[in-house]
Amino acid sequence: MASLIEDPVLKQRLGFRPADDGDAVLVEMWVEPGGGVPPHVHPSMEERFEVISGELSFLSGRKWQTAQAGETVVVPSGTRHAYRNDGAELAHGVCRASPPQSLQEFLEEAAAMARAGKVTRHGLPKPGGVLQALRLALRHRKMVVMRPI
Repeated sequence: MASLIEDPVLKQRLGFRPADDGDAVLVEMWVEPGGGVPPHVHPSMEERFEVISGELSFLSGRKWQTAQAGETVVVPSGTRHAYRNDGAELAHGVCRASPPQSLQEFLEEAAAMARAGKVTRHGLPKPGGVLQALRLALRHRKMVVMRPI
């Protein structure tokens, strides 16, 4: 796996590698307590999350569910979803995103904005990051759409 990217705002570290079949990207995630991602939709990407250790809570549509180590949660394309670590320990998981589209590039750019202090603790752009966030959203609009709760 290549080097990890850190997102201090969403409190997670991510690593990327192609799936063996080439039809997906595998995103290895380490999510700190209180970390996670806000609700969003991938219009044509399915995500399959496997919890390796700890526990993660997943929003799929309007329903939250908690998954423990060894459990898998599948989010079909077009479904509004999010995840968060409500536990007291680091959660480790792997997401298989298919097709991979531009997920890695989007997450790397979003984490760079977080490290630069351009987003709030809720992942929203600060005044100095609005234009960069708009460009990011436009570049990746076919892959992800943000959807508040």
